[in-house]
Amino acid sequence: MNTHFTVEEENIIFIYAEDSREKTAENILAAMPYMTEDMRRLAAATVKKLQAMTNSAFTAPQFSLPDE
Repeated sequence: MNTHFTVEEENIIFIYAEDSREKTAENILAAMPYMTEDMRRLAAATVKKLQAMTNSAFTAPQFSLPDE
């Protein structure tokens, strides 16, 4: 499974991020009923990738927020 995230998927992760991939995925899943259909598809793909990756891969510095 491809666990490389698109920019859009990374944005979803940042919005719902917690200290674990499981909690982040739970947050995204909880918000999905309130999303448009297109966003739900994107969120579902993001959750699928989060569930496929390891905890160590999630905590690795693969995501970086831009400085303001």
